[in-house]
Amino acid sequence: MKLESLFNLGEHLDTLIRDGNPPEVFAKTVDLENVRNLLTRRLGYADDLKGSSPPFDSVCMFRILFLQSLHNLSDTRTEFMVRDRISRMRFSEF
Repeated sequence: MKLESLFNLGEHLDTLIRDGNPPEVFAKTVDLENVRNLLTRRLGYADDLKGSSPPFDSVCMFRILFLQSLHNLSDTRTEFMVRDRISRMRFSEF
C-alpha cells in the first residue's frame, strides 16, 4: 500500500461506501424525511425565533441524537465524535 493512498480522502470515502458503513446504511434504509414535521415538533423548534440563531435541521439533529444515544455520549463528546470521524460527519449531513 502506498503511503499517499493511506491519506487520500477520496479513496477513504470510497472504501467507507464500499464496505457498507453502518451509519450510511441506516441513512439509506430509514427515510427520516417522512417524519420531518414530527421531528420538528418533538425537538421543540418554534416558528418565532426572533433574534436567535436558526436551529439545526431536524433530521440532522435526530441523526446526531441517534449516534449520541447509541454510544451513550455526552453532548461535548458527541460533538467531538462527529467532528473527528468522517463517517459520522457524513451520516449527520446525509
